[in-house]
Amino acid sequence: MRIHVVSDVHGRADALARAAEGADALVCLGDLILFVDYQDHGQGIFAELFGQENADRFIALRTAKRFAEAREFSRGLWASLDGEPWPHIERAVDRQYAELFAAMPSPAYLTYGNVDVPRMWARHLRDGHHVLDGETAEIGGLRFGFVGGGLRTEYRTPYELDDDAYAAKVEAVGAVDVLCSHIPPAVPELLYDKVARRFERGSEAILDAIRRTQPRYALFGHVHQPLAARTRIGRTECVNVGHFRARGAPYVLTV
Repeated sequence: MRIHVVSDVHGRADALARAAEGADALVCLGDLILFVDYQDHGQGIFAELFGQENADRFIALRTAKRFAEAREFSRGLWASLDGEPWPHIERAVDRQYAELFAAMPSPAYLTYGNVDVPRMWARHLRDGHHVLDGETAEIGGLRFGFVGGGLRTEYRTPYELDDDAYAAKVEAVGAVDVLCSHIPPAVPELLYDKVARRFERGSEAILDAIRRTQPRYALFGHVHQPLAARTRIGRTECVNVGHFRARGAPYVLTV
């Protein structure tokens, strides 16, 4: 059985529509929407609302880890809009989800990324779309476990969880053949983004589960330009499936 795996789609509906070609099923590890594009500052919801010049400034502050200044700058921009910020964000997110789920192949097994808004998925799902978070599914005779979202960071993205809540989802999944998560296990070379020059947060709970249960594969995304795209922990092959927005091509898993 051939399974295609994508993560960090970030608005690439065009490539997503082709992502399952030649595959029996698609697995999507989240981050469907594009809020800020660190490569093309004119793309994404922030630039759509405030223009590229303001996006340039906001991204520069966050890249420099001047998070308090970035929040103060963005607060001023949000205050300039008519009404509260969230309705503006929700309309933009909803438009992206409508396009992305219309392009999403079927069957597809999905979990959330840290920039996703889980409560907004339901109205866009189609037949054959299976959303799993802290849950398992049998695909091609193997047991797949899915753990969505990320951990708390200075970026304050929509679906960040406390460590205990995240670990509870990992525990609920239990022993599986393929462990699928949005964020990597807490292994330094898997967490360092060599272009952004920073460490992203990984999960100690995922790392512990891999060491204890030794799945055949651990698949994840989140780090767009990792120092190491894969490593082995015991018998487990740990693989960053790639930044789908940039690559436009899935990772191929044959089971």
